[in-house]
Amino acid sequence: MGQRNDIGWSEAGELEVLTFDLHSETFALEAVLVREILDLLPETPVPGANPLVGGVVNFRGKIIPIADLRPAFGFPVTEATIDSRIVVIEMAVGDGSIQVGIRADQVHEVATLRREASEAPPVVGLRWRPDFIRGMVRRPGGGVVLPDLPSIFGPLLGGPATPELASVR
Repeated sequence: MGQRNDIGWSEAGELEVLTFDLHSETFALEAVLVREILDLLPETPVPGANPLVGGVVNFRGKIIPIADLRPAFGFPVTEATIDSRIVVIEMAVGDGSIQVGIRADQVHEVATLRREASEAPPVVGLRWRPDFIRGMVRRPGGGVVLPDLPSIFGPLLGGPATPELASVR
């Protein structure tokens, strides 16, 4: 298991996030990463690509990869619905950054999470790879999962391989 990437809590112990659903679970991305929320765009599949990033779209004249986090969390890949969206984020990579579109079943809101309601992923009983989760935060109505995008995308960016994802089709 790799080292968990830290959560960027403010000095007040808060984190502004965009929440979205994947397979009836609520996930959150740090709001500072989010560039835009799009309706689905025509996607060009990339033959032989990793199931995490199986296609690309033309986003304002720039070709960006479209990531589907479902394989990383063991969710079945499903068809898009009228609520499906693409969340375009910008991630730091090395000395630069890349834009990636992340598929969401539904985008909810920008919310503020509190550090005192957060906890590390459980060591036992978690159905997902713990290194793919930076933290879990309790909120009224359920929990929110903060995915560890550098760990999830690491193998695609030259990091160590994740054989579990290579076998997902």
